[in-house]
Amino acid sequence: MKRIRVLLADDHTAMREALALLLKSQNDIDVVAEAANGREACQKARSFKPDVVVLDLSMPEMSGLKAAAILQRDCPRIKVLALTMHEDESYLRELVGMKAAGYVLKRAASEELLRAIREVASGGTHFDSTLVTTAFLEKLGELAVPGNRLPRRLTEREEAVLRLIAWGYTNREIAAKLSLSVKTIEAYKVRIGRKQGLHSRTEVVRYALRHGWLNAEESGSFSETERPPSANPPVLPTNF
Repeated sequence: MKRIRVLLADDHTAMREALALLLKSQNDIDVVAEAANGREACQKARSFKPDVVVLDLSMPEMSGLKAAAILQRDCPRIKVLALTMHEDESYLRELVGMKAAGYVLKRAASEELLRAIREVASGGTHFDSTLVTTAFLEKLGELAVPGNRLPRRLTEREEAVLRLIAWGYTNREIAAKLSLSVKTIEAYKVRIGRKQGLHSRTEVVRYALRHGWLNAEESGSFSETERPPSANPPVLPTNF
């Protein structure tokens, strides 16, 4: 199994050491270098060529945002995953514009950071679901799903599965609603992903937004077993 090479960049020594301990405890992740500021992060990224740079946005000498821009320009194969305390849409917007692979809040559980690292290392994206709101995705609606091929038409059952994924239902919940097995739902997800080029939760929600599936007035197109909970806002799925 190929191990994920990670560079950690954070100016708080205690935070960086805690993150390093967490990542080193995983059997599929190696911490190949650490950096205390943005300039050092860029220098070490060029030297160590990690798969993923976990980058704090607020660092001395060079901010994480500037470092992310330089890394995307000089080392485009390296995935940049922002780790920050800033719950600010402007930061997220800038990072999306730079084509950063993800954005995780420091207050998030350690499991989310590990999941984010694995998702971006495999070519996906991971943006904190508390920040990637429906309104934000609508503003970014011009961002196309990767790939230029024309998506193939979904079957009625595939569309039902995808609608439920977009509304945040788990595989088990979808299986129960559609009277199918969990393995069948997993197979549908693989098929849908290949047909539509959807590989992350963000892409699924963008797709749902383009088709009006997250609008309250569109919920009438669901059958009784597929209808989303009308009293609650849509919840971004944790994965796809």
